[in-house]
Amino acid sequence: MTLFQQILIALVQGISEFLPISSSGHLILIPYIAHLPDQGPMIDVAVHIGSLLAIIIYFFKDVRGLAQGGFATIGIGKAPEQRRLFLWIAAGTVPAVAFGLFLKLGGYLESFRFTDLVAVNLIVYGILLGAADRWGRQVKTYEDLTLRDAIIVGVAQALALIPGTSRSGVTMTAARLLGYQRVEAARFSFLLAIPAVAGAGVLAALDLAEASTQMQWDALITGAMTFVSAFATMAFLMNFLRKASMMIFVAYRVLLGCALLVLF
Repeated sequence: MTLFQQILIALVQGISEFLPISSSGHLILIPYIAHLPDQGPMIDVAVHIGSLLAIIIYFFKDVRGLAQGGFATIGIGKAPEQRRLFLWIAAGTVPAVAFGLFLKLGGYLESFRFTDLVAVNLIVYGILLGAADRWGRQVKTYEDLTLRDAIIVGVAQALALIPGTSRSGVTMTAARLLGYQRVEAARFSFLLAIPAVAGAGVLAALDLAEASTQMQWDALITGAMTFVSAFATMAFLMNFLRKASMMIFVAYRVLLGCALLVLF
């Protein structure tokens, strides 16, 4: 990979991972639009790890609370509220992990890497996001999370393994439909991503260990640059959602999807 391609991928991933516009869909589009070789799923996962580190640092207080809840779950320390939230996050992660293993072990991941699917998902899930944001109630906070809500949003997260859906977009859609405030929906979406992305990273690490030295360096450098762009984008989005709706992202998704169907 050239340095230009690494920078381009890092910027696209860092920006599109947290904005509800589908990072995986945009990563697939890079080779078509920029006339570059497909970076492959290994680089895709490496940049998601960069995004994961950005979440951990930005939401460090929440992550520390979840860690305390994890220790309380195994009998170390007393943090009943954190323990409850930890268990709900864990329950919400199960659908994505199960679906991800099914796709990987079945060899289906590569079959999703085509523009028509990305385009349709951008449009369909974009419209759903707009509807949920327009008519969803804004009453619940992260602390109101229940097991039922966690599982529903977790099932939505599993759908994001199909490119063009957008993990942040579909989980925020589900959370908004359940009545969560915009900022709180985003907060839950990002925290729910931690175990799912970490699990994908472990699987990718096994493949990366057998890859060439050059591929390993490409993954490391691109992932590090992604961390920087992801952190900046997340800070922007959390501030943006306190003042505005998600309609600008809905319009972008629908227009991009239509353009892809016409051009490709």
